[in-house]
Amino acid sequence: MKIDWAALASVFGVSLVITVALVGVFTLGIVALSKLSAPTGGSGSGSGASGGTAALARTSAYACFAACAAAVSYGIYLIVA
Repeated sequence: MKIDWAALASVFGVSLVITVALVGVFTLGIVALSKLSAPTGGSGSGSGASGGTAALARTSAYACFAACAAAVSYGIYLIVA
């Protein structure tokens, strides 16, 4: 049995980079959602982000989660196909 070490290292490297990137994108989504409920620090009700900022944070969070779901779906597709 002969192991192709270069191919193994290549698969390991790509897997590591994709995993770190996917975790980073998911983390950005969590951070964007946390901006919605974080107090602004000023006086007032402290209900979180203002209207435009809240919409941007929610949209970017959903985009990050959609990118994660697409990457996982593509990975499952590659395994099954």
